[in-house]
Amino acid sequence: MPIRALIFDFDGLMVDTETPALHSWQEIYAEYGVTLSVYDWATTLGANAGFDAHAHLVALVQERDPFLAEQLIAERDLILARRQARKDALSADQPLLPGVAGLLAEAHTAGLPCAVASSSSRRWVEGWLRRLDVYHAFTAIVTADDVAATKPAPDLFLTAATRLGVPPSACLVLEDSPNGILAARAAGCPVVAVPGAVSRQIPLPPADLILPSLAQTSLAALLTIFG
Repeated sequence: MPIRALIFDFDGLMVDTETPALHSWQEIYAEYGVTLSVYDWATTLGANAGFDAHAHLVALVQERDPFLAEQLIAERDLILARRQARKDALSADQPLLPGVAGLLAEAHTAGLPCAVASSSSRRWVEGWLRRLDVYHAFTAIVTADDVAATKPAPDLFLTAATRLGVPPSACLVLEDSPNGILAARAAGCPVVAVPGAVSRQIPLPPADLILPSLAQTSLAALLTIFG
C-alpha cells in the first residue's frame, strides 16, 4: 500500500535524549563503584517499563556491601529525583537530530500528515516539541498517557494510525529502538530503523530499511522505496 503518513518516534529519533538518560544513571552507578552497561540498559530503550535501574544498582551493590545496599533502598526516592534532575540537565541543550526538520518540511509540502508515537509522557514529548518549534508539524501526538501498553506493544502505532485516519500498512514508521521496531512490526507498519547514539551500540531487530541518519534520505527517496 502506498505511504500516506509518517509516524515518528521521539526519544533517540528526533532528539538524542537517550544518551542523557543512560549517562545520568551511569554517573550514579559510578558513585557506588559499579557499572551500568548499554546491554543491560537496552531493554528500556523505546519503552517505559522492563528495566528498573535502581533495583539493578541495589543488586550489584548488594554483592559486596549489603549495608550500603540497604541504604540505597531507603534512599530510592532521593536517588530517583537526583537522577531525573541530572538527566534533565544533560538533555536541556539537545537539538533536533539531523534530517528531522527537513523531512517534516518535505512532508508538509507534500501534504503528508505526520504523527509522533512515543512511550514517554505527553508532558515530556509536547514540552520538547514546543521548545523546538515543531509541535505544529504533527497532526497527532500519541504518548504513554494515551494507551494501555507502550512499546514493544503495537498500541501507540495503532492509535496514531487511527488518529491520522490512515491504515497502519500505509503509515511509515521512523524508529531508533529495538522495542519501537518490534512495536511497528506488530502494528503492521513498514518501519525504517535510524539507530541513535545508544541504540547503534546494540543489535536491532529486522527493519524494512536501515539508515545512519535521517539526513541521509529525503521524503521522495522514502516514497520511491516504499511506494
